[in-house]
Amino acid sequence: MMRLVNNFKIIVLLSTLTLLLIFIGRLIGGPSGMLVAFLLAVIINFVSYWFSDRIVLMMYGAKPVNEVDAPDLFRVIRSLTQKAGLPMPRVYIIPIMTPNAFATGRDPSHAAVAVTQGILKMMDESEIEGVLAHEMAHVRNNDILLATIVATIAGAISMIANMARWAAIFGGSGGRDSENKGGNIIGKLFLIIVAPIAALLIQLAISRSCEYRADEAGGRISHKPLALASALEKLHLGAKRLPMAANPATAHMFIVNPLTGGGILSLFSTHPPIEKRIERLKRLSKEIA
Repeated sequence: MMRLVNNFKIIVLLSTLTLLLIFIGRLIGGPSGMLVAFLLAVIINFVSYWFSDRIVLMMYGAKPVNEVDAPDLFRVIRSLTQKAGLPMPRVYIIPIMTPNAFATGRDPSHAAVAVTQGILKMMDESEIEGVLAHEMAHVRNNDILLATIVATIAGAISMIANMARWAAIFGGSGGRDSENKGGNIIGKLFLIIVAPIAALLIQLAISRSCEYRADEAGGRISHKPLALASALEKLHLGAKRLPMAANPATAHMFIVNPLTGGGILSLFSTHPPIEKRIERLKRLSKEIA
């Protein structure tokens, strides 16, 4: 039941984000502007779909490894892929000591899993299995493709709003009569201020839903939700002690938020609070038991 609720929530949010983009296009240029905005999103999405995995792996200096290089890691991943009914992904190690991990790739047949050196040193095998089960759940749920689409549409909305902001600063087009001017002002204010914030909040809501869903699915795949809960607690503390120089555009990909920040900044985090994730995993452990 919870999975159906999460899926429905994601569909509603994604539809809202798409409609927001189309509305902004219409606000700027009428029906033709709406079409241009839609085509822009499609083009960016196409590029992201085919090349996002290579880009993000290069961004963090991830090195491909084989079974000879990391036999224990491969053994755990192979066991999880068999349990999840997935093909074996490509495996990468990121040469930094901040503990974290992420999965990428456009579909299960082209997936890649990347872990940092820090997570391999900090975690025991059971905890690493919990983390990798979470990442394989992302692959099985097609969360990577969903996140790419959402980030693309939200990025297009922000880009269009930024263009409108500069057009307003340098005296963009406006209506001749006062009534048209009033309408233009209201429309531009919505475009410049409200639309990017709304797009960001929708993106964050979808990202958090995906994390909860991957936690649950990962716990069921490994049958060790408490190991994942323990790993999340260690990862959260590790990210605070050894912050990663992560790009905010890719922060949602990691199992825990690599960007530090508390207080009001936590409202704009791509990840749910660690405490809530651990609490859900504890409930799942009782259910499985």
